[in-house]
Amino acid sequence: MSSATTVIVGGGVIGLSTAYQLARRDAGRIILIEKGQLGSGASSRAAGIGTHLLWSETGVRARQLGFQLFREFSTEWDDYTFHDEHGCLNLVSPSEWEATAELFEMYDQLGIPYQILDAKEIHYRWPTLCPPENYSGLYDLYGGYSEPDEYIAALLKRIRQLGVQVFEDEPVVDFLQDRNRLSGVMTSARTIEADNIISTVHIWSLPLLSKLELRFPMKAFVHQRYVSKPLPIPWLAPPVNANSYLGYLRPAFGNRILMGVETPDREEHLPTADFEMNELSTRLDIRDQAKSHLSQLAPVLKDVSWESESVGLLSFSCDGEPILGPVRQMPGLFVATSFHSGGFSYNAVAGQLMAELVTEGVTSIDISAFTPDRFDPDKAIDYLATKVPQFNAVRRRH
Repeated sequence: MSSATTVIVGGGVIGLSTAYQLARRDAGRIILIEKGQLGSGASSRAAGIGTHLLWSETGVRARQLGFQLFREFSTEWDDYTFHDEHGCLNLVSPSEWEATAELFEMYDQLGIPYQILDAKEIHYRWPTLCPPENYSGLYDLYGGYSEPDEYIAALLKRIRQLGVQVFEDEPVVDFLQDRNRLSGVMTSARTIEADNIISTVHIWSLPLLSKLELRFPMKAFVHQRYVSKPLPIPWLAPPVNANSYLGYLRPAFGNRILMGVETPDREEHLPTADFEMNELSTRLDIRDQAKSHLSQLAPVLKDVSWESESVGLLSFSCDGEPILGPVRQMPGLFVATSFHSGGFSYNAVAGQLMAELVTEGVTSIDISAFTPDRFDPDKAIDYLATKVPQFNAVRRRH
């Protein structure tokens, strides 16, 4: 058993998964610090949808490992289910088809099963879906989704059983440094010396890491998620990523439907260190417009009424890839952030990769494409200085 102390900053699913994987490895004293309540930020507002069919080899390989972990958890834990019974459907418009087709060779080389469906076949398999005739479907046979509240509760239960120390309602206010190495954190309540600091905070990364003069090129955008009241019968369909509709759909617990939608004309959000996610709001007409638009794809939406609304933030790096790994200019610091709209689906593998880095210094897959050191500092500053509406950002779906 290691004698090291590792502090994880951020109690969303990335931080929880990192704590879990470190504790499973007997990696010493593990401390998880959250500025609010565990899972109360973006994680509880997530859709939980995931697909293997991403746009980079690193992303696809990471998802392969991550989905393997979700299935293991679903088998081993009696309080969590990974819903892969219907796979995941990625709807492709004619204007998206050429770029999508360029990825098929990579999927084939990596052994990712997928099917190409025309609109007629989609409707035949799932009569509840009615895509336009000139649309196609890229079907991930082994994609799926999690219910975030169920997953967070199951993960939290296990990190407590494994002895992880958890401090809630304690924002990190500063870092400790010993010569050129990070050596601990100061919270609003205590000072903790540590051998390793892992920052898994979401949109708070910029104000937090600015204390160390680190500025990663990240943008945050508002995102809305709605859950319907129970339907008379289950909505039988896979989760659907529908970029051209600016949203997505999936079945939800208790015969409900979950609908997510972006607001393409809304400018980036600039959170401060004391920002709280529940401060966000959105216009009622955004929900109604999304319902009208997506009901053309899923006619059942015409008759639904809504039970709940969640408004959160998505974080995108300038190249659309996650930022994950050790920070070369600050020994002792690791970061895992900016997972576009796919943070929930990345969380299991992100936790494993961070644990591997801390305990072994190497990862089971090559994650050089995710390294925090890949950005040119001057270009990062220029990017942060620009204001970008969501429609012009590098947009990725789950």
